[in-house]
Amino acid sequence: MNNPLRFLRRRWTPVAALVLAGAVAMPAAAGQTAEPGGARHLRVMTHNVYFGADLTPALAARDTPSLLAAVSTIWAGVRATDFSARAEGLADEIQKARPDLVGLQEVATWTAAGPGTGPSQDFLAILQRALQRRGLRYVVASTSAGTDVGPIPLTAPCGSTTVGACTLRFQDREVLLVDERAPGLRWSAPRSGVYQARLTVPLPVPGVPPVQVIHGWASVEATQRGVPFRFVTTHLETEQSPAVQRAQAAEFLAGPVSGADNVIAVGDFNSTVDTYQLLTGQLRDAWTASPPGFTCCQAADLANPAPQLTSRIDLVLLGGAAKAERASVVGAEPFRRTAPRYTSDHAGVTADIDWRRPVKKP
Repeated sequence: MNNPLRFLRRRWTPVAALVLAGAVAMPAAAGQTAEPGGARHLRVMTHNVYFGADLTPALAARDTPSLLAAVSTIWAGVRATDFSARAEGLADEIQKARPDLVGLQEVATWTAAGPGTGPSQDFLAILQRALQRRGLRYVVASTSAGTDVGPIPLTAPCGSTTVGACTLRFQDREVLLVDERAPGLRWSAPRSGVYQARLTVPLPVPGVPPVQVIHGWASVEATQRGVPFRFVTTHLETEQSPAVQRAQAAEFLAGPVSGADNVIAVGDFNSTVDTYQLLTGQLRDAWTASPPGFTCCQAADLANPAPQLTSRIDLVLLGGAAKAERASVVGAEPFRRTAPRYTSDHAGVTADIDWRRPVKKP
């Protein structure tokens, strides 16, 4: 899931069509060329880890009883998609790929309060424990807080018949992880922000303000073997709100990626053709291979027997001297035989980055 408004399952494929048509071939920067060999590649990963349920029923509710029923259904879905199990699969993906930097989206916190509701779930803490069990040392370098809804009354499961005795709160964030053991990598200056362009959704409860669907970004300044760059992770609004999405993309280009000589930007860009062309007018897409590397989306319950990815909206974008040597999709296949069968409704993407060097003049 890409944000609280999952009105349609992802079936958007224009970016893939552009790739197959060769429209995103990565041009060489003016006056620069790549040098073979040299320092170890920098490996980056992006992965939308999925809230765990479709939130649309709550935001589409037209009366209070429908809203309360939807909240209970959502919480049941979150528990069924079992992030504790999925985090083990995600940690395995990270352990196998060993990215130096990781950008994560939809890193939710679900806070359940009251008798019989079941335990709360902090996705970041759960994933960190799974990484630590594997002896991996990924530090949280930067985070950006996003949508925050609740507490909303939870009627089931609840050990009380009093409405409001049990509640549920949902919080979203983007997270940037750095491997503390990555050779030659140094980082500093964590920053984060949220986009002013956002979707507003009214709730059918008197006196309760509308929900603002907030997306943002997180970044660090880094060097790898002496080469400075900015690493940014972000999440844009879905294609169901193209004007908001494009406005956020414009903010992204004018804000967190602006002013850096070298940029590696990763995230769930949800990109329509217009937004994709806006982004790649300034940044280069690391994915230039065929097949097109679909990353979205599995079924909401993560129980589909075979992968059903049909669009590519999770991207690694590069600016300045950053050059992609290769890019790969990770997490597209089931990680176990029973539901939840997939680590997320998205697949992730890894890319190996090298650095272009100035051409030596005679």
